[in-house]
Amino acid sequence: MKQGAQGSAGTTAGEAVTAAEAARTARSRYRVPAQPAAGEADRRRDADGSRERSARGEHTHGEPVLPRPRPAVQRSSVRGQILAALRTALVTGDLRPGEVYSGPALAERFGVSATPVREAMQQLAQEGAVEVVPNRGFRVVERSPRELAELAEVRALIEVPVMLRLARTVPPERWAGLRPLAEATVRAASSGCRATYAEADRAFHGAVLTLAGNQQLVGVAEELHRRAQWPLVGGDAPDGGTRAELIADAHEHTALLDALIAGDLDVVRALVGEHFNGAEQQGRPLRHPRLA
Repeated sequence: MKQGAQGSAGTTAGEAVTAAEAARTARSRYRVPAQPAAGEADRRRDADGSRERSARGEHTHGEPVLPRPRPAVQRSSVRGQILAALRTALVTGDLRPGEVYSGPALAERFGVSATPVREAMQQLAQEGAVEVVPNRGFRVVERSPRELAELAEVRALIEVPVMLRLARTVPPERWAGLRPLAEATVRAASSGCRATYAEADRAFHGAVLTLAGNQQLVGVAEELHRRAQWPLVGGDAPDGGTRAELIADAHEHTALLDALIAGDLDVVRALVGEHFNGAEQQGRPLRHPRLA
């Protein structure tokens, strides 16, 4: 009996050793290799420039030079920063209407991998700022004065009734809370930077429309507003361009806010109507503020 028990125990121990060895062998055989960090694969492929570009058919020779962005791109939220930089380049005209830009070429300019650049350009394609050119990259959409006038008409149909309704229902103290944003547009205009002014302008109008309590409205209006700020064919900005014009337009924000705080509906109606109706009747592009 003792000997049988020992034999049984010995057999159990042997089986355990065999099972352990089999498990180790399986783990070593099917171990998943370490994965490269996000964007590493793109950097490797872009290093020699052959596989990645030949697969996508993109070519970088002969493309217009895009100035390097002044601020260094941080590694956190790279896609978001690239998207913001590309939007700025659209407003300033650094990305020229009608020109084609490839993902690898833009990635080289920004000092990042091609992946976040392509993702940002795909977002701009969804917004209508660029269009995909097979095997080449992305073409900046050309906009005519007539198209921008049509955008002004659509914005008027959406924003004018809302602003007039808000003028009758929102108390003065809530309008007064928007004073810093209105003043920020004046400072941005004084800098002479169209991109800085465009951002401040959208922030002010977005804050006004937010008072309506309709986030869908805010989102649609912001997209239309952004499109109205893209350059015309030839790189001319829709906001006029000169520092004096930007400052004059920005002061109309404060004039509108003063009328809203005072509850002067006639002045509010005149300021809003003059801008949108004037743009529509003259067939001219929407120039930021007179409620742009």
